[in-house]
Amino acid sequence: MKSNDVRLSENKNLDYTYFNNDISTFVNKNNINSKTQYLIITSTKYKYTYIFEKDKDVWNMLYKWSCTVGKPSTPTISGVFFVGIKYPAIGDENSSVKYATNIIDEYYYHSIIYNETGLSIKDDRLGVAISHGCIRLATSSAKWIYENVPEESTIIIY
Repeated sequence: MKSNDVRLSENKNLDYTYFNNDISTFVNKNNINSKTQYLIITSTKYKYTYIFEKDKDVWNMLYKWSCTVGKPSTPTISGVFFVGIKYPAIGDENSSVKYATNIIDEYYYHSIIYNETGLSIKDDRLGVAISHGCIRLATSSAKWIYENVPEESTIIIY
């Protein structure tokens, strides 16, 4: 079993009792493991992304950010994942995003939507379900994850 498989199995059977009403209790009662001192959690129900940092054996919330999640026809995935490759920007001929941090496959944490040059904002809505499955954050929040949360940090989306 690879180390990622071990971490996945350790975090697989989580008790979500406190997830929607006390995220800090959810994290600490489940003894969630991360290969790094950081943990990212996103609530697709309430459209918030939380950043936790481990101090000794306790996870402490650093940030709670409003986010945009997938619309019903293209929902955000749920489960336990690990921070993957990061890109300063990605886009196509119509739009672009900044500070993209891979969750799995084509799912990312990234900034709000910019035009194809990345110079003007096309869509800055947060707290709604309108994406194609990615999790959009304010540009400063996406940048913070991009710059501070290392690859292989645990991600929980529920």
